[in-house]
This record gives sequence, structure tokens and C-alpha cells, in this order.
Amino acid sequence: MSGAGSVAGSGAGSVAVVGAGDFIGAAIARRFAAGGHPVFAGRRQGEKLAPLVAEIAQAGGTCAGRTLDARSEAAIAAFLDEADAAAPLEVCVFNVGANVRFPALETTERVFRKVWEMACYAGFLTGREAARRMLAHGRGSIFFTGATASMRGAAGFAAFASAKAGLRAVAQSLAREFGPRNLHVAHLVIDAGVDTEWVREQRRQRGEAAAADMLMDPASIADTYWHLHHQTRDGWTHELDLRPYGERW
Repeated sequence: MSGAGSVAGSGAGSVAVVGAGDFIGAAIARRFAAGGHPVFAGRRQGEKLAPLVAEIAQAGGTCAGRTLDARSEAAIAAFLDEADAAAPLEVCVFNVGANVRFPALETTERVFRKVWEMACYAGFLTGREAARRMLAHGRGSIFFTGATASMRGAAGFAAFASAKAGLRAVAQSLAREFGPRNLHVAHLVIDAGVDTEWVREQRRQRGEAAAADMLMDPASIADTYWHLHHQTRDGWTHELDLRPYGERW
């Protein structure tokens, strides 16, 4: 595990983002850093985190970017150990995507297995190892990013939907096991397109014109994670879904 940036200890607990991509993951890192938490961001290509680390530092926050293969038990353990050593691990977000679309007859064994490893198996490893560290502190939040596919399969998404549905079941199981031990486990269904240039281009190619607020701003999604973490434990949400006002569902 390698990367850039260092995090000094602070009064707030650390936040680990597994799957800190350019959009939702990066926005979550920014939001919690702005809230005073030292952030550890991990992704497959850790060098791509350098701009995010620099941006957060310039804004007065702290963030460490790390190269991370979330499918590796040892790598996840080391990543969370580093975060926990900087400040007691307070929040862990599993945000690995793995969204692929293949007709069933073209979905190879390798594709199906790798999607499951990234979106489901890695989520279990992350949740288990986060809980192991948080239980020692007596509290913490573990959040899993889901998708429309978490709730229902669609043509061309057998691999992705099965993995995301499995991740949802993992989240439910961990919530039932660790909720009574003061760990807030939640699953968030992101049921819409995220406002990125790639998504906009895909919609243009399909002849779909979207209003500016018909795609989800990653910052709006990140605010939801922030508020979820600050719920009082007499009213914890386990599952919630997010979508723009005009999204059909």
C-alpha cells in the first residue's frame, strides 16, 4: 500500500473511504475533512488521489491518499490500521463501484467473479475489519454505497446486480449484529445518474436531455453521509435511497 499525504492526530476520529473515486468518494472525503476529520482515501490507482489530497490540504483539512486493492484482506487491514493509528476510526465508507454491463451470454466467468469480488466480497472485508477496530472504541459508523441494482436486476446487469444485492445483505447482517454494540451500519441506494461529464455524454448520445438538477451532485450525496453519521442512536437509519426530484422509480 503506497500513497501521498500524511495525517496528524486530531480530536475528531478518522474517516476511511474505500473506493475514493473522482466523484462520490472524493466528495465524501471533502465533506468529512471539512468537518474536521482526518481522512484516509484509498483506491486502486492511488496516484490519482494527489489532486484531492492537495485540494483538501489547501482548504485546511487533512487527507492521506493510498493505493488500495479492496479485495485483499491484508491490504484492507493495513489501510484501516493506519487510519485507526492516526485517530480512532470513527467512520468507514465502502464506495467501490464495479458497474459493468454485459448481456448474460457475454458475461464470462472472470467478469462475474471479479465484479463480485469488487462490489460484494471487498465490502464484507471492509465492514468486518472496520467493525473489529470500532468495537474497541465502543462506537462508529460503517456505510455501504449501493445502487439501483442493489434492489433489482436488469437486463445486462446480472453480475453487477448480484454483487450489489449481496452487498446489501452483508450490510443488513452487520447492522443486526453490530447495531446493539453501538455501531451504526447503513446502506445507501444511489438511484440515479451522478453528475459527471461521462454520464452527460452518455445521455447526449442517447438523445436524452437532462435538466441541471436531474443528475445527482456528488456533494449532495456526501452531505447525506455526513448527516447519517450524526444521527442520534435512538433514531438510526439503516437504509435510505437518494434520487433527484424527477427521477422515475
